[in-house]
Amino acid sequence: MHGNQTVIKYFIVKGISDVPEIQIIIFLMVLIIYLITLGGNITIFLLICLDYHLHTPMYGFLGNLSIVDMSCSTITLHKILTSFISHDKTVSYFSCMAQMYMFGSLTGHELLILTAMSYDRYVAICNPLRYHFVMNTRTCVLLMGVCWLVGFLQVFPPCAILYSFSCYSSIEVNHFFCDIIPLMKISCDDTSFLELLFLIEGVVLLNLTPFVLTFISYIFIIVAILKIHSHHGRRKAFYTCSSHLTVVIMLYTTLVSQYLTPNLNSTLDSKKLFALVNTAAVPMLNPLIYSLKNKDVKQSLKRSLGKIKLII
Repeated sequence: MHGNQTVIKYFIVKGISDVPEIQIIIFLMVLIIYLITLGGNITIFLLICLDYHLHTPMYGFLGNLSIVDMSCSTITLHKILTSFISHDKTVSYFSCMAQMYMFGSLTGHELLILTAMSYDRYVAICNPLRYHFVMNTRTCVLLMGVCWLVGFLQVFPPCAILYSFSCYSSIEVNHFFCDIIPLMKISCDDTSFLELLFLIEGVVLLNLTPFVLTFISYIFIIVAILKIHSHHGRRKAFYTCSSHLTVVIMLYTTLVSQYLTPNLNSTLDSKKLFALVNTAAVPMLNPLIYSLKNKDVKQSLKRSLGKIKLII
């Protein structure tokens, strides 16, 4: 046994900052972002469910994305809010491991859903006459099912290995939620294999594969758009993809900054900002991007508001 090893029953989640003077600012900022995230994503999800004009493959994927964004924000941000009210930063060992697993699963699922959305846009622009045949209900349900299944399976091996670790050098997690990198840094066990597995899965399965598939789809999309002769036609075709492309760029940028650069030996404090953007800002901005830049969503919102006025 190494010195200072401790069998862990609970962890203390350090949070974004331990400076007492700014705790109220952090709490209010996170609360506002979380409420906007919930409000925006619930609105998008309800519009998709209730408006038959939005019962298309693209909005089916968008509904899945809204569920993931709400879940991811709730899982990661709730401790910041509850610890400020209760002054209790502890989280049980099992709850910490469950939070780590759910966050990893939802992140993987979100990347795969965005990949499916890029394929949907590829078919819509590059092969519009066969769109309804290719992107039929069976195909869409299958794609969504695969995204959920792979999302939950791909993160299981590293989480299971970390869960099997027997002791930790500290009970303080230098993060605002239980994530795999800060937990690996305080583990007493040999984490070399886990780091290698995490790197392989993080680079190849979780990031590189969806990114390459999305990139290939957009190469074909851009080529198809450039072949359109009219300026109006090119603008309309690009407009249908701009919201999705914006979300893809934001998410991949934050994930690469959070996990892939620099290496595990770097300070975790520098990664908290990227983690906060990934878990708070991106889920908040997603519904705003899709609603502000999407004519169908704006029209659906106007119809819904009109119906509410008639009822009142």
